[in-house]
Amino acid sequence: MQGLIGKKVGMTSVFDEDGRNIPCTVLQAGPCVVTQVKTREKDGYFAVQLGFDEKKEKHTTKAELGHFKKANTTPKRKLVEFTGFEEGQVQEGEVLTAEFFGPDNWVDVRGWSKGKGFQGVVKRHGFSGVGGQTHGQHNRGRAPGSLGASSFPSRVLPGMRMAGRTGGKKVMSVSMRVVKLMADKNIIIVKGSVPGPKGGYVIITK
Repeated sequence: MQGLIGKKVGMTSVFDEDGRNIPCTVLQAGPCVVTQVKTREKDGYFAVQLGFDEKKEKHTTKAELGHFKKANTTPKRKLVEFTGFEEGQVQEGEVLTAEFFGPDNWVDVRGWSKGKGFQGVVKRHGFSGVGGQTHGQHNRGRAPGSLGASSFPSRVLPGMRMAGRTGGKKVMSVSMRVVKLMADKNIIIVKGSVPGPKGGYVIITK
């Protein structure tokens, strides 16, 4: 799994060769700095750690400052490990840009969905509710209804859809086509929607 750390800029639409209007997401992919290369001899596994987005020194711990100084770079806000790189493919301190993804590439994009807080079953699971207030009912419009039988099994079965905290989870959009690559601005435009808010971090892999 090779990739870069990026940021969701927003959504737009582009016209293809046949004149169809395609909904797309604009992503900033990089520039990412190789902050550490983990080796099997020292760490027990091989991985490449990338850093993205500048961070002020006054908001960085002394341990982190030493870590970034070793890679000869400035403090970064987001660090992610990638295990798909080949050994010797990149070096510490190297900068990876959006040119890493070619046009017409297919990528997977992982993001964190928008948090909605504690929500009921209608919003969280799409329950339809009771509908009109008929036959004497007046206070069960958006309630979940029965959660299980009393005598047997006399418990709530696992997986029962209930109210609870909604969103704020890691979501992956797979096989998204790179429609356009603007390497000079580190921008890639992918077909379809990507989870998360504008300005949210995403992990783009190919």
